[in-house]
Amino acid sequence: MKTNATNGTHNNARYTVVFDQENLSTQVKEKSGWFGTRHFVTFMLFLGMANAYVMRTNMSVAIVAMVNHTAIEISGSSHNDSIDVDTECGEVILDNSSHSESDGNFIWETDLQGYILSSFFYGYVITQIPFGILSKRYGNIYFLGIGMLINSLFGLLVPVSADMGIWWLITVRFIQGLGEGPIVPCTHALLAKWIPPNERSRMGAFVYAGAQFGTVISMPLSGLLSASSVGWPSIFYVFGAVGTVWCIAFLFLVYEDPEANPRMNIDEKKYIQKSLGKRLGAPTPPIPWKSIAKSLPFWAILLAHMGHNYGYETLMTELPTYMKQVLHFSIKDNGFLSALPYLAMWLFSIFISHVADWLLTKPYFTHTIVRKLINGIGQYGPAIALVAASFTGCDRWLTVAILTIGVGLNGGIYSGFKVNHLDISPQFAGILMAFTNCLANLAGLLAPIYAGNVVVGTPSQAKWRIVFITAAGVYAACCTFYVLFGSGERQPWDPQEDPDNKKETDDEPEIVTTRA
Repeated sequence: MKTNATNGTHNNARYTVVFDQENLSTQVKEKSGWFGTRHFVTFMLFLGMANAYVMRTNMSVAIVAMVNHTAIEISGSSHNDSIDVDTECGEVILDNSSHSESDGNFIWETDLQGYILSSFFYGYVITQIPFGILSKRYGNIYFLGIGMLINSLFGLLVPVSADMGIWWLITVRFIQGLGEGPIVPCTHALLAKWIPPNERSRMGAFVYAGAQFGTVISMPLSGLLSASSVGWPSIFYVFGAVGTVWCIAFLFLVYEDPEANPRMNIDEKKYIQKSLGKRLGAPTPPIPWKSIAKSLPFWAILLAHMGHNYGYETLMTELPTYMKQVLHFSIKDNGFLSALPYLAMWLFSIFISHVADWLLTKPYFTHTIVRKLINGIGQYGPAIALVAASFTGCDRWLTVAILTIGVGLNGGIYSGFKVNHLDISPQFAGILMAFTNCLANLAGLLAPIYAGNVVVGTPSQAKWRIVFITAAGVYAACCTFYVLFGSGERQPWDPQEDPDNKKETDDEPEIVTTRA
């Protein structure tokens, strides 16, 4: 970056600072290469997010193998005078041969399955806000690492608890949710401390794409494990052990912020500090609760988050059951095909995040325009797909294709509302995320309960059509509110240290991007 020296001591000093920043950016590139400490932190957070979603999605596939579908359907037919043949797609419901592969020991109706699947989220929402506030004061590493360790260890207890009784299983899943509560607010706070503003779209999208990566790994592998000699308990043994290993590595290798890391490159440390406009030892400002409560951009993020979680949890928790009940896929195929939409979402989220950062380099695309545009793709896309999939009838592969495209487009939300907290309030991004993620998951936990009660009894396309269209309507309505009232600008209630420092902060990261 070049600039002209002007008269005056202040201006000369400013010229020296800008010149040093250019040299500093070059040194960071030369010494840290393509993979610096901030990239390692991002990678570990990506693995943590993947681990979190493995723990919450493995039950969706496992429950298909745990439940005795034949006994449920016979019981349902004996209490209901309706016909026992699925004439919609020509499948005989009570044919034992079609169920022997996946029949388990537990006779749980779909409404009861909904309560089991949602029990995780009851625990998950409770710890969002308190841990988000406490981590702001005491740091994020231990809340995140130890919380996920609790989640992983209790995952190992799921098979035992299921044999002990349904309430033991619900309790263990509830405790797993308690442990996973800090993952999103603490991750958001760490991104705010480690990632320069111009890298947030792609770094944030990469981290949160770990959710799709975890789902893509969990669903097909869960299907394979459930078909193994050990059966569905191996799902929880394998993933619980892997999660425990990650937690230990995270606690020993990742630091709260660049200042706390004694081993990282000093030039990269200075670059991050300057780009974020932070001084070492700067006091933390008080949280402006009233201003946040009155902020329409915050409410726009909140509603977008709630709409996304409702639609996403509908698909994530219910898609394997839909694949089984309506599309009649085998348990092994079920896991692979249920993962396809999330593989598409993962790949699209990475692609669209680079598009978002590229758009932000253009003078006619503001942060507000980019966030609304990309988020619109991420939420209107799956809404349209859910409606279309409701009317595909018995065409199994067309249904899978539409859901794959729709959920794939959902990846836009990571460069939309998901990183928008960092735009409007870098100082309080973790706390804002704690609030929006808490309320969003309250909406999300209703999804499997609602679906289970709608589909209870003999499953049919008409019942599932209600589930899908409801989710589509929630997606669209909440996204519309975000388009109307969202913002990508830093809000007045988020204090900045120094106006001059902000100007340098906005300029400096562009050097690294153009040289990378």
